[in-house]
Amino acid sequence: MVQATVGNVSDAKRTRVRYGIVAMLFLVTAINYADRATISIAGTSLSKDLGLDAVSMGFIFSAFGWSYVIGQLPGGWLLDRFGSKPVYAASIFIWSIFTLLQGSVSYLGVTAAVGALFALRFLVGFAEAPSFPANGRIVAAWFPTAERGTASAIFNSAQYFATVLFAPIMGWITHAYGWPYVFYFMGVVGIVVSGIWLKVIHSPRAHPSINKAEFDYIAQGGALVDMDRSKNERRLTEAELELDFVEQADVEPGVVKGAEILPAAEAGLKGNAAPKLSYMKQLLTNRMLLGVYIGQYCITTITYFFLTWFPVYLVKERGMSILNAGFVAALPAICGFLGGVLGGLLSDYLIRKGHSLTFARKAPIVVGMLMSTTMIACNYVSSSTLVVAIMAFAFFGKGLGALGWAVVADTSPKQIAGLSGGMFNTFGNVAAITTPIVIGYIVKVTGNFSGALVFVACNALVAIVSYLLIVGEIKRVQLKDV
Repeated sequence: MVQATVGNVSDAKRTRVRYGIVAMLFLVTAINYADRATISIAGTSLSKDLGLDAVSMGFIFSAFGWSYVIGQLPGGWLLDRFGSKPVYAASIFIWSIFTLLQGSVSYLGVTAAVGALFALRFLVGFAEAPSFPANGRIVAAWFPTAERGTASAIFNSAQYFATVLFAPIMGWITHAYGWPYVFYFMGVVGIVVSGIWLKVIHSPRAHPSINKAEFDYIAQGGALVDMDRSKNERRLTEAELELDFVEQADVEPGVVKGAEILPAAEAGLKGNAAPKLSYMKQLLTNRMLLGVYIGQYCITTITYFFLTWFPVYLVKERGMSILNAGFVAALPAICGFLGGVLGGLLSDYLIRKGHSLTFARKAPIVVGMLMSTTMIACNYVSSSTLVVAIMAFAFFGKGLGALGWAVVADTSPKQIAGLSGGMFNTFGNVAAITTPIVIGYIVKVTGNFSGALVFVACNALVAIVSYLLIVGEIKRVQLKDV
């Protein structure tokens, strides 16, 4: 394990452990979103069996969002208090159990099944609450500033890959075996992955495979490497740190400079401190962050249209079968995945070319949201092929502009990175509550999805206004002790 950070690393060959970390974040996030989408794939068959109308389905779709929002700040605090690895592992395991149990509601009467399904969706949301704050936290710990946009875009793009991979599988399972087996399948997958997580994920200082060169590279590049250090590690003296590094990393004694270690240890101590109300107030009164929160709410509205109502739109508005809808839903998701990765790469490229952090983050967001507004064109075409093409283009734009978590990693105060991510996700995922319900009412009142597409596209426009007129300069927030 690496226990110190200093020195010139230009002559040393760096390991690439951080790439394995972001790959694991990608996998877990894909499962996370697949579990959220289970009910949308099973929705048409499930609503028929349980006799649910559009409004009732909207409320069941929203059950996840209520608890997910409620759980954000407690989840962020748990991450800051106990660290990313154990909290995230518990989160994956628990949400997978609740996902699996949703299949069992088929054995209940209709009224009881509806209540149980809402309750289990609610519990899944609460269990998943720490996931994205943990993703942002881990990226902030493992990646230097110039690579953070790409890393954040990679794990965030897993939401599209989840549809690419799992929507066809879940559509086939629903068609072949019935909707309960979608929940059984995804629950088992998540339980297995929770065990893999515990084997793979470590903090930068504790990872058995990282070498000093990579550690120094990410630390000197702005990574918050001491975020999850234990109390015992923080009590180590300067001499103990140097000795331990010599023993573990096989370097020459005397190369570690304690003056560069102790401030990092102190930063780690602050990073695990309990949150103060004054800190939360500073987050909520910061204009830049409020603009980011508004933008994320609007972007998440687009996400939840695709996660909840899009497969239903394909079946009820465009006349596709459930099996075909599962496969067709994957096509826009592929474009969203490509857009998500490209957005991160483009943002980091702009930084490397000398553009400001503000421009590098905002440019892909604004362009991407403009592209997302094109989904309104679906209201004026009859060809299902053309509808899918338009949605693919709009979803590509949504992926391109989904850089919110990179902005969080850039702006979160280092003392409360988990809580800051939780606050960001709280605002964003209010859309998980409002989007399914609003669209449900629009569809019931109008009898079609035309108004729903206008509603979603308008949110993309509001996101653009927020980033251009409210956010201002993007920079890390410095908290004041009160």
